[in-house]
Amino acid sequence: MSKQLIVLGAALLGLAACQSAPQTEQPQLNLIGTWHIEVAQAKPVIDYSPAKLTFAEDGQLSGNNSCNQLFGQYSVEGQQVSIMPAGNTMKACVEALMVQEQRVMGALPLISQGKMSQGKLLLQDEQGNTQLILSRL
Repeated sequence: MSKQLIVLGAALLGLAACQSAPQTEQPQLNLIGTWHIEVAQAKPVIDYSPAKLTFAEDGQLSGNNSCNQLFGQYSVEGQQVSIMPAGNTMKACVEALMVQEQRVMGALPLISQGKMSQGKLLLQDEQGNTQLILSRL
């Protein structure tokens, strides 16, 4: 009898150890509004650059990628972020702004998650690399 109780007790302890702790769900990331792009792919944007993104409530994305206007769509589910740039205008600017624009446009499709840190929005890729750092306007 005592041997059966020991086996039963060990089995119950084993099952209790297999239980996972309940995962706390992170709150929905709030992107709605206009954000100034401060850093694009680890490089700060040029001072007084017009680089910004506007996230509308209906999932529409618009903004300025440093030189040209951009538009597209986005979605947010918890901390997961998906940005689908659809296009942009095609005017020419000074070379420094054009290079910065390429970094911004290159970063957008890589973004898969976001988080707030010290009042800044960090948009990151799947590996956790920060692609864009934004501040709310």
